[in-house]
Amino acid sequence: MVTVLREAGMRFVIYTDDHEPAHVHVYGNAEARINILRLTVLSNRRMMKRDLSVALAFVQANQRLFTEKWESIHG
Repeated sequence: MVTVLREAGMRFVIYTDDHEPAHVHVYGNAEARINILRLTVLSNRRMMKRDLSVALAFVQANQRLFTEKWESIHG
């Protein structure tokens, strides 16, 4: 597990033993998974819409960082 970013009370994590598609897990008061390349929500476990929007905005703003980190971990 690699924490890539901490913003707005959220932790953005990529797991080293994870699977395609390239995605990031977002933890705050709840959990969501966001596709890094398509910027879509793969799953949402009780994250409020407002927090999910903020998480999506951070993934979009840091898409290159997340993509590079995913590729360095998963090849």
